[in-house]
Amino acid sequence: MTQSFFDPSRYKWREVTGEPELSYKVQHDYTILGHDLDAGTLDMVVRWKGDGGHCMIHRHTATTTILVLEGEQHLWDLEPDGTRFNQRMRRAGDYALTLAGAPPHLERGGDEGGTVFFGNHSSNGLLYEYFDEDMNILAEVSMELLISDFAENT
Repeated sequence: MTQSFFDPSRYKWREVTGEPELSYKVQHDYTILGHDLDAGTLDMVVRWKGDGGHCMIHRHTATTTILVLEGEQHLWDLEPDGTRFNQRMRRAGDYALTLAGAPPHLERGGDEGGTVFFGNHSSNGLLYEYFDEDMNILAEVSMELLISDFAENT
């Protein structure tokens, strides 16, 4: 039996879904554990069910600490033409550090889902850039924007 020390029932979750016309399914939940805007930090957890749901195509614009708490995290980097490369998987207990400006990527949980901690560190408050499937930037996501979205939708 696998024991987990993270209890998701202790937190409020914001469900995120995408447009049905996308070639990939956008479906995940997130919770914000804490933040200090003056220090440029925001800690959050993202969870995926085992249904193939992803985050939107995005690129981290902040240095991000990653720790897989449960299940798996599957990632694919994307070329400017949208071609996938550098497929990788992280399992529960795996740690990674993503530097600002890493390539845009897709990510999702494994067949049984996944729960991942993200510790974001940004000197300018920006966290992510979201992309459409033609690899055009759709939006910049700041800590303040994410905090506001979470507060309005939980």
